Amino acid sequence: MFEQLSERLEGILGRLRGRGTLRAEDVDEALRDIRRALLEADVNVEVARAFVGRVRERCVGASAHAALTPAQQVVKAVHDELVAALGGQTVELEYPAKPPTVVLLAGLQGSGKTTTAAKLALWFKKKGRRPVLVGADLQRPAAVDQLRTLGERIGVPVFSEPTDPIRVAKSGVEAAKAEGADVVIVDTAGRLAIDEELMDEVRRIGEAVSPHYRFLVVDAMTGQDAVRVAERFHAAVGIDGVILTKLDGDARGGAALSVKETIGRPIFFASSGEKVEDFDLFHPDRLAGRILGMGDVLTLIEKAEEAYERDKAAEAARKLVEGRFTLDDFLEQLQAVKKMGPISNLVSMLPGVPRELRNQEIDDREVRRVEAIIRSMTPEERVRPEIIDGSRRERIARGSGTSPSDVSDLVQQFLRVRKMLNNWMGLGTKRMAAARKRKSGRGKGKVRKGGRVTPKGGLPRPGMSGPPAGEIDGFPASGSPLGFD
Repeated sequence: MFEQLSERLEGILGRLRGRGTLRAEDVDEALRDIRRALLEADVNVEVARAFVGRVRERCVGASAHAALTPAQQVVKAVHDELVAALGGQTVELEYPAKPPTVVLLAGLQGSGKTTTAAKLALWFKKKGRRPVLVGADLQRPAAVDQLRTLGERIGVPVFSEPTDPIRVAKSGVEAAKAEGADVVIVDTAGRLAIDEELMDEVRRIGEAVSPHYRFLVVDAMTGQDAVRVAERFHAAVGIDGVILTKLDGDARGGAALSVKETIGRPIFFASSGEKVEDFDLFHPDRLAGRILGMGDVLTLIEKAEEAYERDKAAEAARKLVEGRFTLDDFLEQLQAVKKMGPISNLVSMLPGVPRELRNQEIDDREVRRVEAIIRSMTPEERVRPEIIDGSRRERIARGSGTSPSDVSDLVQQFLRVRKMLNNWMGLGTKRMAAARKRKSGRGKGKVRKGGRVTPKGGLPRPGMSGPPAGEIDGFPASGSPLGFD
């Protein structure tokens, strides 16, 4: 999502950055293009007009900034207004002094409400809470069964009974209190379209359980329809916030940029994938940065912290230093990267990545192919891949469904990278030893003006932290170390 809008905004702002002086006509032309880009992204007309108006006010009324060029000030104004349009800041949930916290989910059928209930329960569970799911959607066939299946998968209890939605919701909250749960998530029924019967049922369930949060689950793929749905629900039953689903889809993103300003309620959570783990708090500033091609390093760090176990990461680092890094260790690192999500999503979070690479579809099957090759090796071959000869390559290729040349390429690249890392680590160890000698006055180097000591053999060229650029111990340093070009 947002690829089209991101590409348009980057192009518009890129033209401004390329100009030495920025005239008023240049700004007006850029703002017209920005408004057109927002409308093409299915942003509400009034929201797009207000957005451009605020950017113009910032640019016209802003005094010259010593550290920013005029073009950079326009970029900053666009970024700040994008953050404001998306909600301004991440909304943190508040818990009542007397549990449980009751959350009511509402929305149209097909918005992903039941799956979102499970994702939200898992999110609460990761935060140390004890959630319970209540299946009050008795209209859609197998809705309760779906919720029970998801609850079993994430280890969260599910309550439901074949009575009526209002009684189920009320009994579910009472059962959760008896079990000592501190969060209750009530999944309600949806309709294909908004009608009075749907609104009345949601209203009555709300009166029965007095929820602390009423969340509307909105499918981000529906664009302007999502905004109209949010307006109707808010007017009829009152909502506290929005949960956006399918944010990883290929829609234009107008719902995310319109819903906050249209109904005055923030986006609390966003679902960015099909897995139950693909769910988190909505961060307006991070999404604004991604739309403008600035990356999202904070989210990338958080995903890495969740995927990597600290002890295993430290052990892998020690093995690298000691030259004991094996294909088994490499396989563990691959699996950790897979937990972070699709590789193409991770690339889009990196700042400074060219647009062409961000928009390129990176096939995750390449990772599975590498995994299959390593798993087809014997334990000895994973520790000492240099022993893999022609017959072993044939056997590994048959076991992994690849070709002998694929096996050979992986082994050679791994050996090359491992040798390269060993050389770097060795160079670092030598430097530390030389530094200790200089500090203790035992260095044999020649003292030059300024007290600098040059160790025997000389130092690397200025600005370098390793071997000469372009070559590492005879191996070229360019290219992808594992063939993911």
